[in-house]
Amino acid sequence: MDSSFLNFVVVVMLVAFSLPVPSSSIHSSLSAGSSLDVQNKDDVLMSSNEVFSAGFHSVGVNAYCFAIWFTDQSLSDQNHVVVWMANRDYLVNKKGSKLSLLKNGNLVLIDAGQWHPPVWETVTNSNTSVVTLSLEDNGNLVLYTSEGERVWQSFDSPTDTLLPHQPLTRGMMLISTRSSTNYSSGFYKFRFDEYNILRLSLSNLEVSSVYWPSAWKHPAEANRTMYNSSKIAVLDGYGYFSSTDNFKFTTSDFGSRIWRRLVLEPDGNIRVYSLDEKTKVWEVTWQAISRPCHVHGICGLNSLCTYSQNSGRKCKCLPGHTMKVQTDWSYGCEPDFKPLDDDGRTYGFLPFSQSDFYGYDSGFFINFTFDRCKDECLSNQDCKGFLFRANGSAGQNLCYTKSRLLNGQQKFGVHSYTYVKLPTNIIEIYEKMINPLEGNSGLNCSGQDIMQLGRDYKKNSQNDSVKYMLWFVCALGGFEVILVAYFFSVNMGTYEKNQVYHQVATSFKRFTYDELKKATNNFSQEIGRGGSSIVYKGVVLDNRVAAIKRFKEENFRGEAEFLAEISIIERLNHINLIETWGYCVKRKQRILVSEYLDNGSLADKLSSNALDWEKIYNIAVGTAKGLAYLHEECLEWVLHCDVKPHNILLDSNYEPKVADFGLSKLLQRDVTGNSRFSRIRGTRGYMAPEWISNQSITSKVDVYSYGIVVLEMISGRNPATNVYDDTDGSCRPEQKMLVKWIRDKMQAANGTGKDFAIRDIVDSRMNGVYDMPRMEALVQVALQCVEDQESARPTMSQVVDMLVGNTQIVHNKGLMQINEELVEE
Repeated sequence: MDSSFLNFVVVVMLVAFSLPVPSSSIHSSLSAGSSLDVQNKDDVLMSSNEVFSAGFHSVGVNAYCFAIWFTDQSLSDQNHVVVWMANRDYLVNKKGSKLSLLKNGNLVLIDAGQWHPPVWETVTNSNTSVVTLSLEDNGNLVLYTSEGERVWQSFDSPTDTLLPHQPLTRGMMLISTRSSTNYSSGFYKFRFDEYNILRLSLSNLEVSSVYWPSAWKHPAEANRTMYNSSKIAVLDGYGYFSSTDNFKFTTSDFGSRIWRRLVLEPDGNIRVYSLDEKTKVWEVTWQAISRPCHVHGICGLNSLCTYSQNSGRKCKCLPGHTMKVQTDWSYGCEPDFKPLDDDGRTYGFLPFSQSDFYGYDSGFFINFTFDRCKDECLSNQDCKGFLFRANGSAGQNLCYTKSRLLNGQQKFGVHSYTYVKLPTNIIEIYEKMINPLEGNSGLNCSGQDIMQLGRDYKKNSQNDSVKYMLWFVCALGGFEVILVAYFFSVNMGTYEKNQVYHQVATSFKRFTYDELKKATNNFSQEIGRGGSSIVYKGVVLDNRVAAIKRFKEENFRGEAEFLAEISIIERLNHINLIETWGYCVKRKQRILVSEYLDNGSLADKLSSNALDWEKIYNIAVGTAKGLAYLHEECLEWVLHCDVKPHNILLDSNYEPKVADFGLSKLLQRDVTGNSRFSRIRGTRGYMAPEWISNQSITSKVDVYSYGIVVLEMISGRNPATNVYDDTDGSCRPEQKMLVKWIRDKMQAANGTGKDFAIRDIVDSRMNGVYDMPRMEALVQVALQCVEDQESARPTMSQVVDMLVGNTQIVHNKGLMQINEELVEE
């Protein structure tokens, strides 16, 4: 016999004996008259692809649910990544409980041998046909007749999870669990409402309310439509979710076919998790609500929700209240005092600034004075407090009396006070405190850290050589099929097909090079040029005027890297960000197609003297809002890294839109410092000191650049050039950089001559026509942004709060001045 053949046989035998053999206790299906026993932990159904398992899952001491879970993610302590439960609210015992498929076709779950009534059943009957229970490769548990008809499936009755291609339809809903360890039905629901809108709502024994999308907005404001009554929503295998009410999103890893699950979680938020095939860790790739305090009822009655990126969400009881159930904030806080006098004479109010308790208004009064609003609440025994907003709507005072203090949260930038009704003896205690909430019981509600746990799977070995050879042949055949399929997909252009699917699903178009060549008349009308690209004006096929940005070939980016960053761009959506319509990839050609704005860039307007002080202020606010969205409201943390007037475009109303953010670095929010930049980014004069001193790069580099842009708008001076200052009376003018020159001016004023300092700083082309308080506020905020130490700079959301808050303050000052003049008359 040929020695090479003998060697091959030896290798085959060695490989075959190393292959695991599945346990014989695992079922591929359950036939009529058969059962799964809770006492046999290996008595489970498994899908043919071995991704999903169905069996009894332990949820407590002697408490079990029949569930479906991801096989690869089952842990040693029997905690699984569960995607469906039959009896989440009616648990069964460990002894004597079974899932049985009766011969009449009914699937029943019995508890401790008690057949009547069953804990759960499918209420199916198929006496004329044989029925089989199977777990499909997509995680769907199905009852089939012998003719192949589906008489029941788990996909029609989801619990808190949707799997890819599992539709959410009319009459179906997701219901959260009570907590991460309590799988019983919780208080949050995800479903279509009676107006065909997909919504998140809170519903418990006491209250119910809608919180996403915002109930006070018309659906059209949230880009939803009520005019499709079919009510279907589905997450596909690529990470794209679409609904008949026009709600759509894509996950951050869109395009890859990996396992995902959409979950309505105990904190009232919807998140999509994707499984990292290498680390076997589930990672969040999309979430509905970025600010967790917006979820209704999350902290219960008589409490206030606060949130920060460092400490997460926290709940705190209002003064004079204590936590009702120490392990569960959803029950809220209860007063630790009793009414002393029904006529309200023993009560007063404790104020909380920048706070709001949404809903449950027992009264709404326009143009009430503060005292009248207070008296209204004192005279009503059921009033728990009131919200007073001075000059809130069209200059009118607004008074909201509250029958419940629910959905409380701190809202920075909201210039209103909530006054909580309390006995005067309690108020006297808390009035002496700087922060009345300090010291109140507060549990961290930010959730639990996800930890990757080790898992070794042991399978029984058998000495049956025939079975070993059989399994080896099957494995070898499967491997060959995979190879053939792979090479076939490469040769047939599977990648191109995926791109066509992506285009249809998201309306984010992949243009051909010929289309863009025709749209730009062979790239003839150049409207802008940078170090890495040239921008052309063009008209695409649907007659929209577009700005077509063509990257230079010497700045060539790999196709995979470019497409990965494109997938981020298409998900960014904000009024102060430029809208990108599509892209083109052809050999070394990399092109982006975006909206065209009539007024060009801020740089153009600064040189043409087309901006007055009001336009400058609005541009500063709008740009800050756009950058705050990139930094804090996206699923990824997007740093711009090149904020300058050339990258701030203006529409016909001079509304600013930040551009050129798409191909910047993407970072995780929880990373405080990053060194993943291979080179310095930015433009001379606008770059933060961190770039030069080799410090960690954070979002504060954009804050610094923003501050420089604002100072340039105010002064009309280029930050990259020196400023000559001869105001000190010396014979020779002193040469200074822009920031130092402005800072010296403000410091020299020393609080007494700030108006004169502002007049020296402001661009002389304004001819002294500007609002002094706003201009001073703008200078002060900009100087905070350009501090050398990044820790001393505000975040962009804080900048927005300061500038928007200043607008309200200035408005109030103006009204006070008018009132004083009326009194004098």
